[in-house]
Amino acid sequence: MKIKVTLTKSPIGYSKAQHKVLQALGLGKVGSSAVHEDSPGILGMVHKCMHLVTVETLAQ
Repeated sequence: MKIKVTLTKSPIGYSKAQHKVLQALGLGKVGSSAVHEDSPGILGMVHKCMHLVTVETLAQ
């Protein structure tokens, strides 16, 4: 299954680690989206920045 992660809030004022996680997810500007497999690594990264992103599951 795939998930779509969208950056909905600016990471300004949050830790550098969260900035790096967002970059690793492929999210740069507010409103940008990326599609990933729902592997444990990706889900852990999303969980770390859950307050900054929205997550949708994509049906296949």
